[in-house]
Amino acid sequence: MNMIKIKSRLISCVSIAALSVTYSVGVVADEALEKVKATIGAAWQAAKPGIVINGIEKTEMPGIYKVSVGPSSNIYSTADGANFIVGDLFRVQPNKITNVSEEARNGDRAKAVASVADKDMIIFPAKGERKARMYVFTDVDCYYCQKLHHNMAKMNELGIEVAYLGYPRAGIGSGSYKKVASAWCADDKQAAMTKLKNREEIPENVCAGNPIDAQYNLGREIGLSGTPALVLEDGELISGFLEPEALAGRLGLK
Repeated sequence: MNMIKIKSRLISCVSIAALSVTYSVGVVADEALEKVKATIGAAWQAAKPGIVINGIEKTEMPGIYKVSVGPSSNIYSTADGANFIVGDLFRVQPNKITNVSEEARNGDRAKAVASVADKDMIIFPAKGERKARMYVFTDVDCYYCQKLHHNMAKMNELGIEVAYLGYPRAGIGSGSYKKVASAWCADDKQAAMTKLKNREEIPENVCAGNPIDAQYNLGREIGLSGTPALVLEDGELISGFLEPEALAGRLGLK
């Protein structure tokens, strides 16, 4: 019995020692990372005073750190901040090459679109069970936006819910902006959107507090280059038009 107690105490002591070592290593690693962050930050401030750095993270590449100066930025810096690379970071694996930077952007986009309240979007719900939601940044005057909308019934039948966000390509205050804002300000938003996508006119009504300015700016922040821009729930960005069956395949519904 005494031997069992002695062994138990030894095991406890070893466990505590191991935890202490792990904690110490973690603290040292955190301190080292904070030092690198401070060094890179100081270098950037010296080069471009007033620059806003949103975050600095370690990457899979030893000695290289991701510096975020905007949601869609891809800047990779050395630990001393003396050199940086602009571009995407890739992971090479057997039979597979993965864009690590795009994975990170997907996560950022997913959080960004999920933060938009349903009341600020024009939603065309799925018929029956909702199998997936697709966020669509749209301009009512763009041909492929109109073509996508003409397939709405089919997308909804496939279980795809479409949540529209406004993205007038001509910018805030443009004619396209006034049209899309008027759809958001209409009593029947779905009907107004459908009329505009059918190239019909609706009464101009750019109401105060409409969300188009915020949605347009959000689109720019997450790196949109045109419309329609489809953002899946995992943050994957699909630029341009796809037929309903192809969309279902991308969403894993087939």
